[in-house]
Amino acid sequence: MKLVVVSAGLSVPSSTRLLADRLTAAVRRETPVQVQVVELRELAVEIAQNFTNGFPGRSLAAALDAVTEADGLIVVTPVFSASYSGLFKSFFDVLDKDALTGKPVLIAATGGTARHSLVLDHALRPLFAYLRAVVVPTGVYAASEDWGAEGLQDRVDRAAGELAALIGGRGGTRRPAPKDDLAVVPFEQRLAALRPTG
Repeated sequence: MKLVVVSAGLSVPSSTRLLADRLTAAVRRETPVQVQVVELRELAVEIAQNFTNGFPGRSLAAALDAVTEADGLIVVTPVFSASYSGLFKSFFDVLDKDALTGKPVLIAATGGTARHSLVLDHALRPLFAYLRAVVVPTGVYAASEDWGAEGLQDRVDRAAGELAALIGGRGGTRRPAPKDDLAVVPFEQRLAALRPTG
């Protein structure tokens, strides 16, 4: 299985990349995957040129192909002005509109304050719903104070487990109920069982 990690962090080192690495490690603990990381800051010029000339450069084309061929994605963006970064959005704007259809995606974001945590549900989730991806229920947001605090690793592990289940084809599947649970018992028989005897 191929997992592609899209990181939109701009600095080196980057808390966005750090969160992406934690999520990747957690998915690897759940299921064997081949991982490829796409660093968007390295593609910024080619993304801009793609908008002006309509053609992706070699590195951008390879990144777009990797995302299209992936069995699942982890996408992580820093938060700017209460939303995903422009670089993050631009990358998905140049991606083919059908490339993510039915593809499992784990969404995550980093920011300086917990006040931006709604970016997951108000920006990232709608974007990937529009692209017809299958977004895992648990998104992961990490504010500055979350690093080293309790709770972050639990969210990382839960989201990773959900993504691993979807990549492995187990998402949404339920074990069939035992046959005894499916037996039909006539109402009169159930009523008789409730009546006192003697």
